[in-house]
Amino acid sequence: MRRSARTTGVALLAVLSIGLAACGGGDGDSGGDAKKTATENTPPKNAKVGGKLTALWTGDVDFIDCGRTYFQMGLFICSATQKSLYSYKPDDPVNMVPDLAEGAPEVSEDGKTVTIKIKQGVKYSPPYNEEVKAADVKYAIERGFFNSVANGFTTSYFSDLEGAKVGVDSGTTIKGITTPDDYTVVLKFKRPVGGVMAAGALAYPATAPVPEKYAKKFDAEPQTTYGENQLATGPYMIKNDASGKAIGYDPGKRIQLVRNPNWDKSLDFRPAYLDEIDNLQGNDDAGIAIRRIVDNEGMISGDLTVPPENVKQALDNTPDQLKLAPPIGGRWVSLNTTIKPFDDINVRKAIIAGMDRNALVLTRGGTTVGDVATHFLPPGTAGFDQAGGMKGTGVDFISPDGKPLPEVSAKYFKAAGYASGKYEGTEKLLMVGSNATVPAKTAEVVKDSLEKMGFQVTMRLVAPQTMYTRYCNVPKAEVAVCPNVGWIRDFADGQTMLAPTFAGKNILPQGNSNWSELDDPKINEAIDKAEVAPVKERAQLWAEVDRMVTESAAAIPWIWDKQALIQSANVNGVVAEYNSQWDLAFTSLK
Repeated sequence: MRRSARTTGVALLAVLSIGLAACGGGDGDSGGDAKKTATENTPPKNAKVGGKLTALWTGDVDFIDCGRTYFQMGLFICSATQKSLYSYKPDDPVNMVPDLAEGAPEVSEDGKTVTIKIKQGVKYSPPYNEEVKAADVKYAIERGFFNSVANGFTTSYFSDLEGAKVGVDSGTTIKGITTPDDYTVVLKFKRPVGGVMAAGALAYPATAPVPEKYAKKFDAEPQTTYGENQLATGPYMIKNDASGKAIGYDPGKRIQLVRNPNWDKSLDFRPAYLDEIDNLQGNDDAGIAIRRIVDNEGMISGDLTVPPENVKQALDNTPDQLKLAPPIGGRWVSLNTTIKPFDDINVRKAIIAGMDRNALVLTRGGTTVGDVATHFLPPGTAGFDQAGGMKGTGVDFISPDGKPLPEVSAKYFKAAGYASGKYEGTEKLLMVGSNATVPAKTAEVVKDSLEKMGFQVTMRLVAPQTMYTRYCNVPKAEVAVCPNVGWIRDFADGQTMLAPTFAGKNILPQGNSNWSELDDPKINEAIDKAEVAPVKERAQLWAEVDRMVTESAAAIPWIWDKQALIQSANVNGVVAEYNSQWDLAFTSLK
């Protein structure tokens, strides 16, 4: 599950729908108990070196290839096995730190050229064993545009490179990437996007080096097999054989990480205490898996959605074994602005004012697992505070505490021409939601609220993937309400939250993530301006976009959800705030 400022959201959102945040259900607000669970973001002093950690997963990564992955759990693995150009310390999801890079990126005054110097002496894992060169970074970015690789992150953020084209044959070069020497990479863009590069686009596994002479034979296949034969530059590697084949990866069953013998600790900011991390997949019963972790030693949760009863048990009995990772995204109910009567902003404002957003939060377990959202930029994202922080942007139709505002709702219905203060039309609205247990509860609350306001709703609950691929992501399906949508950021910049979800240019016939189909000229202009702004101006500009989107009433923001993580009592788990998951390279055993 990964964030995205890309124009397609299907892969990310399929995962988002089954477990971005921790849990659902619950019988009230247990936010006070949550204070018992500190989110430990730094390792303890004198942390133990060595030992084996086991992570229990339900599913698998989207792609084991770090140049292809666009999911949260892909980043979970790749942040331990690769040195991207930049990365983040666990306790700071905003400010990039050099990883493969030697220092901060140099952005030209016009914002169109970015220069990165890389460290000397970094080597690939066996059997390759050679030093990383700038040409390897160039190839890593180029391969993201290959048909055989097709990385969503790369094609989103690097598509402005001079000469870059999406969907090219393997081996195609990009003239906008040059390497004047073995340790310098120069990126030249058609638009001044240096600001978003410096804001976080350079801190992603897609920028981790890949040597062409080793990888080109794998990338030449219709679907690259480099991931199954990959090289590592980070402290860990997928266990491989003498030929480089990743024998530690058995899709859907296991990802076995062992130490990379060629990793040089002096060239890395990560301590890498553990000797081995065994990721065991196929744990379909999350409750049983969580109990195993709590009752045994040396274990952590992987992609598991922690059931609400397990969260409560941990809060009551073993609070030190529960961590609540901070939110890096949010959920909302989309209102299709192209379908009557939602083409009337007053109707949309009336609906939002009348919606019980607290009831929606309770469907996921109450405020233990998420704060009531009042706008769309989540906490910790540049622009969040400028847009109003937790209290919101100040619009009168969204209550800061999540309670419905019946008088405000009636005011806006009357402004739309309905004298009764409720909707008086007779058409039936199509609402399509997820049939998974927790999202289905959310959909029922939305349906009930809409019907109380006078709407007639036809609700279809389908499999999460179907909800997106056949309905909510397809404008021609003419879905009026999608109650189970949400987004998580690629990095702590407003572009990654607001451009793919509310820019008119991102309304696509397939894979559409602008579910409200909002196409407001003023908002589009503000987004275009913010996309090319330098770092120091971006927070304020994206805050303004956030305020405009909130004022448009195109969707109902209702939760900034946290992710519940479970560990054995003898694990010093460290949470990576930038990914809302454990940071394997900082976690240790007691």
